[in-house]
Amino acid sequence: MPRRPRPAPQGHLRALAESAGLPSSPRRVAPSDLDGARLARNVHEFIADQLGTEIIAGVHPPGALLPGEGELRARFGVSRTALREGFRVLTAKGLIVSRTKVGTRVRAKADWNMLDPDVLAWHLHAAPSEEFVADLFQLREMVEPQAAALAAQSCGDTALNGIEAAYADMVRHQDGSSELIDADLRFHQAILQATGNHFIAALGGLIHAALIGSFRLGWESAMFMHDDRLLQHRLVLDAIRGRNPKQAHASMAALLRDSVDDVRRALRERGSAAPRRDPP
Repeated sequence: MPRRPRPAPQGHLRALAESAGLPSSPRRVAPSDLDGARLARNVHEFIADQLGTEIIAGVHPPGALLPGEGELRARFGVSRTALREGFRVLTAKGLIVSRTKVGTRVRAKADWNMLDPDVLAWHLHAAPSEEFVADLFQLREMVEPQAAALAAQSCGDTALNGIEAAYADMVRHQDGSSELIDADLRFHQAILQATGNHFIAALGGLIHAALIGSFRLGWESAMFMHDDRLLQHRLVLDAIRGRNPKQAHASMAALLRDSVDDVRRALRERGSAAPRRDPP
């Protein structure tokens, strides 16, 4: 069910001033306190964040027209320039398109830049759907085994130390805590970094979204680490440490395959536990 629009917070300019490190008391801000360009940037980023989250949440579904300029300016209390700058951000991310005498329309999901960090963050903020997280896991299965193989071929000592440190933290926090999620995330991101390929490393945001999305959906596999999953992480580490690309690929593929099975099993259990609804 689409979420209702989040109202603009009272005194949003005060919040923007706080984000810029300024006092939040309702006094006149002197020019020396605030750089005008920075405030303007924060205003349009705030607008993009609000509308982007609402679009992802389905408040403004694909094909729908956004509210008119006058309504949005009144809602956010901003200038026409700031609103249009916010629209420009959303346009660049593929979420909206503006047409003269027609208005601003939400584009089809296929046009959204799903690799954009803000778009990923908006999915998480809007409560990620099971389909969204499942799609992320599918992409991980396509990328991470090859990344592990590349890491085994070329990673240096510093990169290897990062993978080892993350794994050690996973062992330390195996029984579940926010530190486990962080350690698991760092383990997989360190492997992407260890490839030495900046394009592959940039996909770390996808790993973050998949793990945090799993946690927010309440999947058990994200809450603590089973012994066999921990062992699978160790096998990936050992293969990279042993400079064995083939084994690193196979171990990472097995880890992700079984992790996806965990997700699917949790979803089935979640579905069977949900109360049945009588047909309308």
